[in-house]
Amino acid sequence: MGQLGFFDLSRRYEGLESKDPLLLLSTLVPWETFRTKLKSALTGHGLRTPTAERKSAAGRKPWDEVVIFKALVLQALYNLSDEQMEYQLRDRLSFMRFLGLGLEDRVPDATTLWLYREALARAGLVEQLFADFDAYLRAQGYLAMGGQIIDASIVAAPKQRNSREENAQLKAGETPPSFTSKPARNRQKDKDARWTKKHGRSYYGYKNHLGIDRRHKLVRRYTVTDAARHDSQELDALLDSDNTASDVWADSAYRSAEIEASLAERGWKSRIHRCATRNRPLSAREQRGNTTRSRVRARVEHVFGHQASAMGGKLVRTVGLLRARAKIGMQNLVYNMRRFVYLERLATPA
Repeated sequence: MGQLGFFDLSRRYEGLESKDPLLLLSTLVPWETFRTKLKSALTGHGLRTPTAERKSAAGRKPWDEVVIFKALVLQALYNLSDEQMEYQLRDRLSFMRFLGLGLEDRVPDATTLWLYREALARAGLVEQLFADFDAYLRAQGYLAMGGQIIDASIVAAPKQRNSREENAQLKAGETPPSFTSKPARNRQKDKDARWTKKHGRSYYGYKNHLGIDRRHKLVRRYTVTDAARHDSQELDALLDSDNTASDVWADSAYRSAEIEASLAERGWKSRIHRCATRNRPLSAREQRGNTTRSRVRARVEHVFGHQASAMGGKLVRTVGLLRARAKIGMQNLVYNMRRFVYLERLATPA
């Protein structure tokens, strides 16, 4: 085994450049634009001491907020637990370079990652960072164009083994006495996730409601709710008034006379699927219309499919709606970052 030389690490990095998917992500995303809001949120939740209040410069320096945020981005990108993230940061050269760390530098441990993510969740910062990055995308010329496609996907959560009485109390917005009498058990119980049925199967967890633009297939609006909330109830929150076209695509779950009238009143053009009823099957013309709409609406399924397969977004292992919003929100933000890199590569001549 040879001795480590001064330039061995840089040569190893050079060999990774043509194959490292994180290199363009590190270069193209404006990481420094997130710093101010990250620092403000972390200071407000006890992970930063304002410089004016520090008694001395002694002691270990706090982690750079952008470095930690980039670590959380990697977690969302590769669906890693805190412990796995710590291990990979110690082991993988590409991860170290993405964070700007060298072999001699310490890496964030699992507890640090949890504390910082918890602070971002409690500050509701992920939604703000998503909006800031969306504004950056628009400034780069990626305007919301061609109309918008609305849909929702179930994100499963670990099932809770509760009694019927406990479930009834949770649905009523109450905390069962059997939870409060055991604080450790209470902390591990997800009191916000709900059951729902889809295609005859039962699911437990949350929903990721998305509004994407047809042209660039970027997520423009999102909300996170429990799985029992009907898709159509989030429609208003997902509509993007900045889209250059008025067309709105969605599946039949969003179709009702009330929604059709509301869209028409606000100047939107409904491309929502028609649905048959027990006494009124769809005509041949309506079926052809649904087929035509499906060719466009399928683009939102590509987003969900990418999140589920490439990013492992099928399951959320957090507890409570607050943390689920942060977890799923990071997933949507990181998807947009990855999509932005892809669009930039398409626009750049080979």
